[in-house]
Order: sequence, then structure tokens, then C-alpha cells
Amino acid sequence: MQTFFRYNWIVREDWYHWCEELSEEELLQSRTGGMGSILHTLFHIVDVEWSWIRLLQGKPDFQENFDHYKSLDKVRKLDAEFHLEVENFVNNWDASLENRLFHDSLPDGRVVTDTWGEVMRHIIAHEIHHIGQLSIWSRELGKKPVSANFIGRGLASPPQK
Repeated sequence: MQTFFRYNWIVREDWYHWCEELSEEELLQSRTGGMGSILHTLFHIVDVEWSWIRLLQGKPDFQENFDHYKSLDKVRKLDAEFHLEVENFVNNWDASLENRLFHDSLPDGRVVTDTWGEVMRHIIAHEIHHIGQLSIWSRELGKKPVSANFIGRGLASPPQK
């Protein structure tokens, strides 16, 4: 679990560096898919990750407003602020948490139940999904996307002999 969170964090940081080459106008330009722009999609990734982790911990969740974070620097600062709590939770994950139940109340009044392990994997897949959208937009801009390759990032150690 921790390895794939670290993978997402490394790739996200690579996307932040990639974004440094774009103007604020390009980062905010309306696009099809995702959250409608490159910067809003990065903001959404950070906000959703933090929100789910807070919910699992039984802490209150509130949605940040993108209107307050319409610059790459502001999104990165928000990410750094949220990351401390997220990383602490992820680094303390163990198998005993896998099958804990999470009950989520939907806007229509229904309650759905998932395991904590399902929620954690959803957080991972959610970011990977949006990173794919960023890759498509990068190609539309005529730029090479950040590599999504897991291999070569030093995330898995070879087995000990």
C-alpha cells in the first residue's frame, strides 16, 4: 500500500515540475475531462486524497475551494500542508486496518459500507486516473507527458538472497 502512495507522490511532484514550464493561463485553460483544467485537476487529486484519509480517521472533512488556489505555488503549498497528515497515516498502515469498515452517507440518504483497504486502493486509483488525463492534455499541448512508469523509480527493493 505504502509503495503505491509513494509512487503517486513522486509522479505528482514530477507533474508539478512539468507544470513549471506552462503559463498560468495554460494551467487554468478549460479542457475536456478531469476537473476542467490542469491546475484544478492537480488540486482535486490533493484534496480528495486528504479528504478520504481524514474520513478514515474519523476527522471532519471539508472541501477546499479551488478559487483560493488558482496558482501552481498555492496548490503545491496546500499539498505540502495536507501531505504531513496523509503520509503519517499511510506510513502507519498495517494489515490490521485492511478490513475495518467505513460507512459513508451519500447525499441521497443511502449509507454504503466499504473496507478501509478498498478506500485506500480507491485513493491510489483515483490519482492514477487523473494522471492519465494530465498525460492526454500534455500531448494536446505538444509536450511530452511525465512518465507513469513504476519501473526505475527505486520504489521496490530486490529480494534479499
